[in-house]
Amino acid sequence: MKTYLRLLSFAKPLGSTTLQYFIYSLLSIVFGLVNFTLVIPLLGVLFGSENKTILSDPPDFYFSLNYFLDLFSFYFNQIIQEKGTIGALTFIVILLVVSAFLKNAFRYLALRIEAQTRARVVKNIRETVYYKIIQLNTLFFSQQRRGDLVSRLTNDVQEVEYSVVNTLAVIFREPATIIAYFVTLFMISTKLTLFTLILLPLSGIIIGTVTSALRKQAKIGQETLSGLMSFVDETILGIKVIKAFNSEGFMRKSFDVINKKYARLITSMAYKKDAASPLSEFMGISVAAGLLFYGGTLVLNNDAGLDGPKFIGFILIFSQILSPAKSLSSAFSNVQRGLASGRRILEIIDTDSKVLDKEDAIALNAFEHSIRFENVNYSYDGITKVLDSINIEIPKGKTVAIVGPSGSGKSTLFDMIPRFIDPVSGKVTIDGYDLKDVRKHDLREFIGIVTQQSILFNDSIYNNIAFGLENASDEDVIKAAKVANAHDFIIDFPNGYDTMMGDMGNNLSGGQRQRISIARAILRNSPILILDEATSSLDTESERLVRDALEKLLKDRTSIIIAHRLSTIQHADIIIVIENGKILEQGSHEDLMNTEGGLYQRLQGMQQE
Repeated sequence: MKTYLRLLSFAKPLGSTTLQYFIYSLLSIVFGLVNFTLVIPLLGVLFGSENKTILSDPPDFYFSLNYFLDLFSFYFNQIIQEKGTIGALTFIVILLVVSAFLKNAFRYLALRIEAQTRARVVKNIRETVYYKIIQLNTLFFSQQRRGDLVSRLTNDVQEVEYSVVNTLAVIFREPATIIAYFVTLFMISTKLTLFTLILLPLSGIIIGTVTSALRKQAKIGQETLSGLMSFVDETILGIKVIKAFNSEGFMRKSFDVINKKYARLITSMAYKKDAASPLSEFMGISVAAGLLFYGGTLVLNNDAGLDGPKFIGFILIFSQILSPAKSLSSAFSNVQRGLASGRRILEIIDTDSKVLDKEDAIALNAFEHSIRFENVNYSYDGITKVLDSINIEIPKGKTVAIVGPSGSGKSTLFDMIPRFIDPVSGKVTIDGYDLKDVRKHDLREFIGIVTQQSILFNDSIYNNIAFGLENASDEDVIKAAKVANAHDFIIDFPNGYDTMMGDMGNNLSGGQRQRISIARAILRNSPILILDEATSSLDTESERLVRDALEKLLKDRTSIIIAHRLSTIQHADIIIVIENGKILEQGSHEDLMNTEGGLYQRLQGMQQE
């Protein structure tokens, strides 16, 4: 119930729509009830059993539904006396048509509000999940499967819409309908209505058993679907490797295992879900059969003042209870899958973002002096230290290179500067301010990043270069592309700067993608630049062009370079050598090359062999 209420909270803001929906639904129920209660006087006219007691004056008002029935009976008998039975029949038929029109008109108005509410809930859920995803720190994504996140944002939200939001109207409207109809049934015959109240719970218990079984499988089904999507996502990303290793058969077998498991689950769930509707219909007919038998004996024995027209009216009204009762039981069975999906969505929403701004975070207006790592320690699992007592100073305007074997902690060090992660202990400062005390947005405004794998979007080249800058002019974009040695190959495309990049920029070569990334960093014109293996995956010609672009980019900037190719960082003012999370050496290229037996000297020797 808690999950259901949290999901429905996304319908806010409700405003006046709730009151409107309540009024429209109530009026629709009232006029629907009028349709069937009019059958009783209609049958009375047709079979000559209309009320023979003629009141000389309308009944005095008293607070009861019987007052309205007595009032109707008074005027109806007046019409019979004045217009005859044909006139009374005409009156009833016209009243039926008017009542049916009003019922459906108000029902339509209520359905419009339902549609608005449903769209608002789904929109708000997707917004909340997406906003949460882009707020979470990068460590979260290294621990999650991308396909699973996409599944939660798409399939799970859609399941919530179908199975939870669609039940919102049912859970309000159908109980109100059932209550209104039972009140009317009590007014017609208390004995007969009490008899139905004994039979109905029996059918509810049987249907509830099916619902309970469905709930247990719902969560497993959504998790299996998420695994299936993740597998497909990994297949698409790794298609070249799969083909290169002739692993199509192996991947097909692995896919079949997951696919067949999901097929069995949804088949089993469909069996149980589909059983709810025919089972509820069968139970309803069984209840109606018992009602016909018991009610028939009351009529034949002239018991409880129940005559033929009232009994038929009772049966008709009771038959209308079966439909909302059936909808209600189906809604409870359907909602189980939606609640399982809802819990998966709420897991993302409730995930704690470990890198947050403090309430009193200060604005960063300039970068004047240096970035410092002061006794910084970090561990991903709380046991193994990835960084151990790191102390570094990066002065403004200097180029600092960080080198070391794979897994030595270089990228972890880099992630702390833009606050993708925070130290477990120690601190990173900028101009003396702890980064935790500075607003993240302000900090990142001062930082440009070029990574080994160019992160580009399936958009035009122009929009990728101008990414994040709303006021960038055409001249600025073209100038940045020229500095990055990208302008010439861009204008060779038929659509020039409007050329679409493709997924992850796959329509371009590696060197072209990297130069687009550099152009983006140049246009941003950030005073601090971070280069993470920016040339390591390029061929010689592309590397030369990218290196030329980087030299222009590094000019007059504070630069932090992470590199495997040591030939690319010999110009750095300071080179920091790190291994197993500890700083072993630091100094200029010449200083480190003169350190006999040093790690930097050994790495240089290995790369020259």
